[in-house]
Amino acid sequence: MSILSKEKILLSAAAKDKYEAIRIAGELLVKAGHVEPAYVDRMIDRENIVSTYMGNGLAIPHGTKEGKDLIHSTGLSIVRFPDGVDFDGDEPAFVVIGIAGAGGDHMQILTNVAMIFSEDESLEQVMNAPTEEAIMAIFEGGLED
Repeated sequence: MSILSKEKILLSAAAKDKYEAIRIAGELLVKAGHVEPAYVDRMIDRENIVSTYMGNGLAIPHGTKEGKDLIHSTGLSIVRFPDGVDFDGDEPAFVVIGIAGAGGDHMQILTNVAMIFSEDESLEQVMNAPTEEAIMAIFEGGLED
């Protein structure tokens, strides 16, 4: 199973708050078979402990340690929010990347995603990508299957 596929990318979504945004990203991981439905609740738990907003328009919600047993395989979901979502930061999140890391994959995936978005133009590239395939191309090379 691929870490990222076009079925786990939403080009345009809307959410009333960060919790709804996290649920949207988490449900893509559930539908793809990467995680059990209860993992989405662990993503919410993580957000209640510490914000997963990384700055630069990016949030990376992921589960708590208690959610590890709910992960079947490593996966990533990417959701664009053209109107932004308030993650209690100075600026809204426009891209929300849900992460489920099996085994020791978790930190490596977080690091890879953070590196991709360390460039100022990365958010703009993701926001302007016309297709799911174009978004996948941005992440190719930065993520290992």
